[in-house]
Amino acid sequence: MTDDFVPPDQAPAADLPVHARERLAQMRQHHFFTSDLSVNEFLLVKEVGFHPVGLVMGSSIYHIGLSLARWGKNMEMQSLTQALYHSRELAMARMEEEADALGADGIVAVRLEVNLHAWGKSVAEFIAIGTAVRHKHGGNFRNKAGKPFQSDLSGQDFWTLLRSGYRPVGFVMGNCVYYVTPATVRGTATYTNAEASYYTHAFYDARELAIERLQAEAEDLDADGIVGVRVEEKQHSWRNLRGILRKDGNAALRTGELIEFFVVGTAVVRMETSEPIPVPTLVISANS
Repeated sequence: MTDDFVPPDQAPAADLPVHARERLAQMRQHHFFTSDLSVNEFLLVKEVGFHPVGLVMGSSIYHIGLSLARWGKNMEMQSLTQALYHSRELAMARMEEEADALGADGIVAVRLEVNLHAWGKSVAEFIAIGTAVRHKHGGNFRNKAGKPFQSDLSGQDFWTLLRSGYRPVGFVMGNCVYYVTPATVRGTATYTNAEASYYTHAFYDARELAIERLQAEAEDLDADGIVGVRVEEKQHSWRNLRGILRKDGNAALRTGELIEFFVVGTAVVRMETSEPIPVPTLVISANS
């Protein structure tokens, strides 16, 4: 170990605001933690050997610039795809920095939120929030880059995952912003029962591109698979393509459709465990 070595929980967080660094320093000093886990989640996370060390978050307020589409072709809007991916990535990286500064092994119950502020119609704020945790016996729970793992699994699912012989290595995502032409949209305006095949293939292609990028992220982490995958359809209010601004429900017939498909999940790897795999229990909610 060299003289200039700095342990992770003492290293400065370079891209974090002053008050974030102050909060993290106080938590390290007083061994005080905050968490957005429920009581049940908190107890289950502790039962598998992890202790919460603090609520961590990151954000990015991102201006979505102008993009142009070819009116006669269904296509991915690559500049918008990259912009929305990068904005989320910035928020996730800052959350990871906070966890790293606390010396955490990982982050559980991660959630990504989007806030659209009235003061900027082409501006969106992306926020990543989760609870940083550290294993009581140490161990190698960080990912292959030496950074805290991230997972959007609940405390209950995190407990079940570890008891089943797997551990999370990263929160992975993929997205695709896709433009569907007015002609394709108008093709659905028919009085007969028939598949809108061009529309089908446009959305099919967009989802496949998003899932392909999700899988590529997991492969970069040397994961064995991805659990808890969710495919979400996002309709962002800015819609700032020149000449493709939707103002009412019928405008899509004139301007086309612009939509983002966003896919997230938790990449996992196998690990040695002597614990028996939990037997699933059937639960029927009386509130459904």
